[in-house]
Amino acid sequence: MTPNTKPPLKVLILCTGNSARSILGEYLLRKIGRGRFETFSAGSKPTGRVNPLAVRVLREKYGLDASAARSKSWDEFKGVKFDFVITVCDHAREACPVWPGQPVLAHWGSPDPAAVEGTEEEKHWAFVQVASQIARRAELLCALPEAKLLDGLAVRAIGEQEKLENETGMKR
Repeated sequence: MTPNTKPPLKVLILCTGNSARSILGEYLLRKIGRGRFETFSAGSKPTGRVNPLAVRVLREKYGLDASAARSKSWDEFKGVKFDFVITVCDHAREACPVWPGQPVLAHWGSPDPAAVEGTEEEKHWAFVQVASQIARRAELLCALPEAKLLDGLAVRAIGEQEKLENETGMKR
C-alpha cells in the first residue's frame, strides 16, 4: 500500500444459512470492487455447506472460483470492526447483532434461491436471477463516491432497488 492509498473498506454480508445469498454477495462484491472492499460473509445459523448452485453460478456467469467458500457463523467475526454490514435476508436483518465501530448497516433483501422448488433448471435460474440482482447492487455500491459511501443513506437505498419478487414471483 502506497502512502496515498487507503486500505480497503471491510464489508460483512449476512444471511441465515451462509450458503447462497451471502456467498454470492461476498464473491461478487470482491470482484466488482476490484480491491476497494475486503469482503466476508457469514450466517446467523450456518448450514455448514455452501449450496453447489451458488458455486456453479459464480463460476459460469462471473468467472469466479468459489470452491473455497465455506458456510460459517457470524460469531467468527465478533470483535471485528467492519465499515459495512449488509444483510441479504429478512431473518438475518431481524437477528443482526451489534457490531463494534458503528458500521453502516444496510438491508439488501433478496429471495432465497435455495428455497425454490422445481426442476434443476428452475432452481439454477433462481440462483442466476438472485446473483444478477446482487451483482447490480454491488455495481451501484462501487459507483458511489467516497463521501456518499460513508454517510450510509445511499448504501441503504441500494437495497430498495429492483425488488426481484416483482419480476420473478420469488418471495424474499
